[in-house]
Amino acid sequence: MEVHLSPDQKAFVRQAIESGRLQREEDAVQEALSLWEERERKRAEFMATLHDAKASLARGEGRTITQASMRELAEEVKQRGQARLAADESAPR
Repeated sequence: MEVHLSPDQKAFVRQAIESGRLQREEDAVQEALSLWEERERKRAEFMATLHDAKASLARGEGRTITQASMRELAEEVKQRGQARLAADESAPR
């Protein structure tokens, strides 16, 4: 497979190699693809969650919104975010 980079992209890759951040041009492509895969995986997870949320609302399973319920929801989101960050940090690279 051939990959054609713009002059700016080529300069960016060259700079990464010269600084020691990357060893080869192929490393840049592999890293870009890995990041793309991760983004697409997260997008798919989000879309599945959105689908589940819409289905839940359609079944009448929504929450009554109050100040207390918003605080509870904010705390749940915070805890899930912290758990996700901890999992990401401990994941092998």
